[in-house]
Amino acid sequence: MNNQLENNLTEKIIKDETNDRWFTGSEIRSDVEIVRDELTKLHIGLGDTVLVCLPNSAAYPAITQAIWEVGANMHPIAATTPKKELQAELNDHDYVASIVKDDLVDAVIDEHLVSVSNLSLQTAPELKLIRDRHIIGHDAQIPNEDDLALIMNTSGTTGKPKRVGLTHKILVNAVKHDIKSHKMTPSDTTLLVMPMFHINAQAVSILSTRLSGGKLVIANKFSASKFWDQVRNNQVTWVSVVPTIVNILLINKKANESYSDDIKLRFVRSSSFALPMDKLTAFQTRFHTQILEGYGMTETASQCTINPFDAPKVGSAGKPFETDVRIMVDGKIADEPNQIGEIVVRGDHVISSYMDPHPESFEDGWLLTGDLGYFDEDGYLFVKDRKKDIINHGGEKVAPAQVENSLSQLDFVNEVSVVGTPDDLYGEAVTAVVITSDHQDEDLKRQRILEHAKETLAGYEQPTRVIFVNDYPRNATGKVIRLKLREQVISTLVGKGA
Repeated sequence: MNNQLENNLTEKIIKDETNDRWFTGSEIRSDVEIVRDELTKLHIGLGDTVLVCLPNSAAYPAITQAIWEVGANMHPIAATTPKKELQAELNDHDYVASIVKDDLVDAVIDEHLVSVSNLSLQTAPELKLIRDRHIIGHDAQIPNEDDLALIMNTSGTTGKPKRVGLTHKILVNAVKHDIKSHKMTPSDTTLLVMPMFHINAQAVSILSTRLSGGKLVIANKFSASKFWDQVRNNQVTWVSVVPTIVNILLINKKANESYSDDIKLRFVRSSSFALPMDKLTAFQTRFHTQILEGYGMTETASQCTINPFDAPKVGSAGKPFETDVRIMVDGKIADEPNQIGEIVVRGDHVISSYMDPHPESFEDGWLLTGDLGYFDEDGYLFVKDRKKDIINHGGEKVAPAQVENSLSQLDFVNEVSVVGTPDDLYGEAVTAVVITSDHQDEDLKRQRILEHAKETLAGYEQPTRVIFVNDYPRNATGKVIRLKLREQVISTLVGKGA
């Protein structure tokens, strides 16, 4: 991927929308060298892990490239990660260094013995590289294809994220498949609106664009009111989003007012959960572009299926692309169509193990996704539900146990169960179902819960609905029956017209 920089030294290849500035290959290359030289000086090299906690910016690709050039690997996490959660992450794993903005320096240092370096980059002038002196580093060395490149978090049902380790080989294979399936060329420009700690941003948008030779426009975050101006002004040809963004663009008044027919998008790529047929059709009609829906996950470094340009099937996740995707029923691969079972995958871009032991997630070379679905007679995949309890809130994966552990800290909360309930905008709402020990006003208790969540949880983990009940449906041993609880909550919401 370094070739993209060397072959475009005078060309504008990456734009930072926040600063309204394009950067040439030479300018990005200069920032790469600054970070790389500092990493080398601090004895950070082959096999070392660098934690990156930053908002979206043009500095991200430069930092990633520098980390890879010394043979280290990068673990990006959300810029909104609460300080306590950040400190827990640093204490749980051996990060030789962290790269953050000024406001997180104290949280990273905590009680560690560190050195702090200033990274004065053209793409981001005020970043800090914090070296943990307790951890022995390694010499800088060019990595091979089987060395680790990225560590990504993916939520687990226990509330503790699974760590996915992606090698250079896995990433390159995944990105090559993305380029082929999306017909990317050097003439393409993509607008990145997804957070950079997601595989969607890292692989589908950044790496595929770099390998295909296209241009990259980086927004700090998605803005409905700015979206179509960003697309028009930068001659963007495609965008990768989640269904929540599609829904927002449809209903947002400023977005609709700023759209004009001179905008020429080749396609909008949407994944995470299926769009209802009326929303997909309405978007394509209103904004004169094609939506391509697909299915993928962090463990596959991107997509497994995608709808073909010339034969999309609304409601489906498309057909397998350079990936072996099957349905497993009662422990056996089902060959007949329309059999609902667990979606299992394997391929040259699919992990064979997690960084921490999770043998239950693999069987006979297959990655067990935990998602339920089926193939129709034409070979299109339809994703129906999840075996696991993870809540999909606008593309963010929320582990109920994580939220429950936080809310249980409140003295008036006897029990709390968190479930996902249908939401037109976000796919699923994070719904806290609470049993309390007092008779305070419910509005007051709800306010205290939401305030506590804001202090202790990342933005996407915070409950969007809080419901009070006297008890839960339970089995013979007293364990909460989540599926039945979810059904009861949905029934209550429907009755109230929520």
